[in-house]
Amino acid sequence: MTIEDVARQLPEIAVLREHCRSLAMLDAVLSPDWEDRYHSFDHRWSETEAMASMRDGSGDEYAIVFSPAGAYARGFAHESPMSPYVADGLWPGVLDEVPACFQAYVEEPAFSDEDGMPVVTACMWREADAGCWQTGAIDFPEVPEGDPDGAQYLFQLLTDRTPEAFQRWAEDYYEVPIALEAVSHILDSRPLTEAVVTALNPEITLAELAKDIAEIGYPAR
Repeated sequence: MTIEDVARQLPEIAVLREHCRSLAMLDAVLSPDWEDRYHSFDHRWSETEAMASMRDGSGDEYAIVFSPAGAYARGFAHESPMSPYVADGLWPGVLDEVPACFQAYVEEPAFSDEDGMPVVTACMWREADAGCWQTGAIDFPEVPEGDPDGAQYLFQLLTDRTPEAFQRWAEDYYEVPIALEAVSHILDSRPLTEAVVTALNPEITLAELAKDIAEIGYPAR
């Protein structure tokens, strides 16, 4: 699977934004320490933009910016042969066709290294009035595992948005049992309750999540 395959499996922008917000809320409950979280969501990244992000703690990450222009997503898999640090520069096609309305994100310092090099192996975008997600025209290298740009791994919980997929992933990542009904509750964007929070993490309360709920923009009622 490549970023082209991922792009074909993503929903419309509003649905993806809500799903990313729910992933961040789930991780906020499961991992109260922000530094240890896998998924995050800042619904006030700027006055007009929200950003979803993922960091796996091993050097792989993604960021998705939701703006009035649409949505722009970039991912970085540090072991990919398409890494700019392996390929001695940006892999041809990854960023070449990004529309002008998203160019600021290509050059965004938060998505670049100290030399201004965009840290990216996979990129996709969808303009607000477009009917689908798009990628550049890329000649992918052949790799044994079939994930040359890391997109399959990076975006796995965005292509399979089921509660069961999150439960499997979270039980492996956090190494604790994960309550499927509570996961479904949050993925459905239903307001948090003390019972749902306790089912996922008995060591935190709903009141203690107030700051996270506000930052994520998760619905309170």
